[in-house]
Amino acid sequence: MNRRANDPALDPRARQLLRALIGRYIHSGEPVGSQTLARHAGLDVSAATIRNILSDLEEAGLLSAPHTSAGRIPTAQGYRLFVDSLLQVRPLPEGEVARLRSELPSGSGTQALLGSASELLSAMTHFVGVVSVPKREQFAFRRIEFVPLDAQRVLAILVFADQEVQNRIIQTRRPFEAGELERVGNYLNTHFAGRPVAEIRASLLLELRNAQSEMQALLAQSMELAEQALAPDGDDMVLAGQTRLMGVQELADLDRLRELFEAFARKREILQLLERTVRAPGMRIFIGEETGLAPLEGVSLVTAPYGAGGRVLGVLGVIGPTRMAYERVIPVVQAAADALGDAFQAGEGPAGEGE
Repeated sequence: MNRRANDPALDPRARQLLRALIGRYIHSGEPVGSQTLARHAGLDVSAATIRNILSDLEEAGLLSAPHTSAGRIPTAQGYRLFVDSLLQVRPLPEGEVARLRSELPSGSGTQALLGSASELLSAMTHFVGVVSVPKREQFAFRRIEFVPLDAQRVLAILVFADQEVQNRIIQTRRPFEAGELERVGNYLNTHFAGRPVAEIRASLLLELRNAQSEMQALLAQSMELAEQALAPDGDDMVLAGQTRLMGVQELADLDRLRELFEAFARKREILQLLERTVRAPGMRIFIGEETGLAPLEGVSLVTAPYGAGGRVLGVLGVIGPTRMAYERVIPVVQAAADALGDAFQAGEGPAGEGE
C-alpha cells in the first residue's frame, strides 16, 4: 500500500487510542468522545488523560472536532496513518474467494468478465466498483474481415483471442474492390493471427520496406487498411453501484454528490487516476484530497492491478466514503484482482496467452 514517510511519531497509547477512535467512528458514523473511548479503548487511564491525548492528536492534524459535538472524528491524515500502520487486514474468507472465482469464469469474454467484476465489487462492499478496460493492443487477434460499405468506406470485423468482436469503419483514400479486401484479409489472417495487435503495424511497415515489387501492392493495401483497423482504441472503464453512494451520510451534500456523479459520467479524470495506479505495484489507497480530483475529495479509492502472463492489463477498485471499513474493502479488492487475473490467464487472454 502507498505508505507515507512523514507519518507523525506516536507513542503506543496514542496509537491505540487513535485506532480505537477510528474503529468506533467507522462503525457508528458519530463523533467519538473521551467517555466512549475510556470504555472501549482498552487503556487503563482516566478520561482526563484520554482528553489530553485526543487534544495532541488533534494538534497533529489526525483528528478534528465538529462544532456541534464534544467528540472527535478522523481527518484524511488520520485515516492515512490508520490505513498505513494501524490497520490489521486479514485475507478474505475462503467462501468469499470461491464466490468471486465462480462468478468470474474464464472463457466468458472480456466485457462480460469486467462487468461481472465491477458488479461483484459493488455487491460485496456496498460501494462503487470500478474496473479499467484492458487496451485492445495487448490482445492477439484471431481473424479479420473487410466488407465494403460504399465508395471509400470499409467495415473491418476483428475477432480477438478473448472472444471479443469489434466492428470498425475505415475511411479509405480510394475505393477497394471486394477481391482486394479479401486478399488483404487472407494475408493478415495467414501471417499475423495470434500476434498482438501492437506488433502487427510495426511488422507490416518493416515488410513493406523490404518487399519485392510483386508484393508491394498487397502490402501497401494491407498497411492502409490495418493502420485504421488495428489502431489503438480509447481507454474506458466499467462502473457499477454508483447509486449506492446516494445513501451515504458523509456524501449527503447534493452539490458534492452531483459533482461526483458528473465525474463518473465523464470517466476521464477517474481513468487518469487509475492509470497512475497501473505504474505502481501492489494495492493503492487514495483518501480524500490525495486523489487530486476535486469531485473525489470526499471519498476514498482502493485499487489493485490485475493481469495475466506477467503483464498488467488494468486496475480495479472500490470508490466509497472515507469512512469505509478498510479492513473489509482491502481484501475484497485484492481477491477480486487475483480472481480476474486468473480468469484472463485461464481463458484466451492477452497476446501469447491461450494460443
